Amino acid sequence: MASRESALVEITPEVLLKAYACGIFPMAESAEDPALYWIEPERRGIIPLDSFHVPGRLARTVRSNRFTVVVDQDFDAVVDGCSQPMPGRTRTWINTRIRNLYRKLYERGDCHTVEVYEEDELVGGLYGVSLGRAFFGESMFHRARDASKVALVHLVARLKAGHYRLLDTQFVTEHLRMFGAVEVSRPAYHKLLDAALVGDGNFGALALDRPVAGSVALARLGAG
Repeated sequence: MASRESALVEITPEVLLKAYACGIFPMAESAEDPALYWIEPERRGIIPLDSFHVPGRLARTVRSNRFTVVVDQDFDAVVDGCSQPMPGRTRTWINTRIRNLYRKLYERGDCHTVEVYEEDELVGGLYGVSLGRAFFGESMFHRARDASKVALVHLVARLKAGHYRLLDTQFVTEHLRMFGAVEVSRPAYHKLLDAALVGDGNFGALALDRPVAGSVALARLGAG
């Protein structure tokens, strides 16, 4: 289900967080379209945190520390990466309004990034919104093999360390299925969401000011 908002209607960070609490999130038709659509899928994608699966080859990559993983260091660069065309994604839905809204959430501490570097180059990452003990994944990207997957592993490790209860992926892709992503009905999702909005998750349960080693992330997932 989708409803279109006028390009002239102001959406504040407070309105955006209330929408997430109701199970609704915004998207744009394209980067050029100033209007936003409120989306509430009939079937919602989630990754159950307790059954998150790390494939063996990926675990070896995470453990090798080939990549350096940090959080909340360069929001704009992550959104730039998520906005670029990729195989299977020739257009972006991240328009100027989306970028500005989520930057405001980031400045408030309600939006977070996970950033993956190879040497000094940002090669992958993701961003999303934290509310209560729910995390709403918005978009991810990679410029090097496995970089976005490594970002997701580190995200889930951080969510588990911070006692989150829900990881919302909006939709399910084959990329996410390998980690255990599933679809749930709208009523089932709302039950999960209502439970996750009680209390507060701690996104900073793992280090915020320095890289987190791959072995630490895997240990949090029971895959060390």
